Amino acid sequence: MVGTWHGSWGTNAKDRYDLTLVMNYDGQTIIGMINPGPDSMPLGVASLDPATWTLHFEADGKDAAGKNVSIVAEGKIENITNARRSITGNWSQGQMKGEFKLIRDN
Repeated sequence: MVGTWHGSWGTNAKDRYDLTLVMNYDGQTIIGMINPGPDSMPLGVASLDPATWTLHFEADGKDAAGKNVSIVAEGKIENITNARRSITGNWSQGQMKGEFKLIRDN
C-alpha cells in the first residue's frame, strides 16, 4: 500500500486520464492524495479488505469545468508479492464511469 502509484483511468481504451496516487498505510488507516500538486485531492475515505486485497477509496475533486465532483474507486491489488504490484478496478468521477490501473513505483 505504501508508496507512489502511477497509471491512468478512463471511460474506454482511447480516452484516458493520467493518475497518480500517493498512499501511506499503518496497518489500520490509509491516508494519501490523488494527483499531488496544485490540483491534488486528499483521500477522504479509504479502506483495504486484506482477505481479498480489495482497496476502496473516495475523494472530492473537480471536473474539467471546475465543478465539484465525487470520486469513488474500488480495485484489486494484484501481484501482491511483487514490488511493482498493480491495482485495477472501477472508477467513477461525477457522471463519468470507467476503469483504472495503477502500478506501484519502486
